[in-house]
Amino acid sequence: MRTLLLHIAGGYSLRETVVLAKSSGIADVSDVALLKRLRRAEEWFKALAGALFRESGMSIPRCAKQVRMRLVDGTIVKEPGKTGSQWRFHYRLQIPKLICDSFKLLPVNGEGVGESFEHFPVNKNDCVIGDRGYSTARGIRYITDQQGHVIVRVNTAALKFHPYLGAPFDLLKAIGSLSVFGQLQEWSVVIPCPDSGHIEGGVCAIRKSEHAIQLALKKLRREASKKQKILQPETLEYAQYVIVFTTLPVISFQVADVLEWYRVRWQMELIFKRLKSLTGLGHLPKYDEASSRAWLYGKLFIGLLTEKLLQYATRISPWGYLVAKNGCPKQLA
Repeated sequence: MRTLLLHIAGGYSLRETVVLAKSSGIADVSDVALLKRLRRAEEWFKALAGALFRESGMSIPRCAKQVRMRLVDGTIVKEPGKTGSQWRFHYRLQIPKLICDSFKLLPVNGEGVGESFEHFPVNKNDCVIGDRGYSTARGIRYITDQQGHVIVRVNTAALKFHPYLGAPFDLLKAIGSLSVFGQLQEWSVVIPCPDSGHIEGGVCAIRKSEHAIQLALKKLRREASKKQKILQPETLEYAQYVIVFTTLPVISFQVADVLEWYRVRWQMELIFKRLKSLTGLGHLPKYDEASSRAWLYGKLFIGLLTEKLLQYATRISPWGYLVAKNGCPKQLA
């Protein structure tokens, strides 16, 4: 393990790693043999990372037995070497098993390389959870065509909603009824598809705490100032809420359940942001699939172990809200 961690955590090449390991009296192995051991270490590092993940104190919301939760995200990574060519890394994790069951490396530029649900295989009753980058009618339709479900943060510029009957659904007016911190609501809507038909689902929204609202507004104003853009009133209004769209059945998943599951996706995003800063996750070797997976799980294990040593007991969402359960408010952040 120490030899492999020298390579994964230290960022040394295979040849540098075996030299350091031998000079330190840790192991006497060739670089070719070390590569073979790395390829076989995937399940080992996955089990270690999973154990630390469960120790982290992260709570998993209730879930219907037949539904399998999948978290997706994308990030920019660099191949090894002085050139530092950029690649876009799309990954998917199962929850609560913490199994990376799908990932793809694509160029940063080009058609069809951006964040999309279409990069991942989907089975019946999979529920795929994504952020605003995945908020497109085409991507959601791809999931529903495979008899899967989706929870996605709403990009108000990309998704348009209609009620089951009548004129377009006024999302801005609807969320305006949520005036109290922690108040939540769901509306049944359909998303018209560009080709034909529509997607049935629900819009779930919750009002943020005043502190979280001020942070969101401050971030928006800072970004607008850098880009010399004028913020629209509706943008400032939307920033006061967390809004997601889901196709999960209401009979099995209430609005609080949906929002808690989206909160889990945010926690995983924070984990990978820490991994980039703590372990150099942004420099993924683009070798064969087995060694890449093992390398990824090794990075995940190192990051979780570091957090444990620093005594991080929980991972929380920055929204800050209360959700009532069994008649009693539950502080989520």
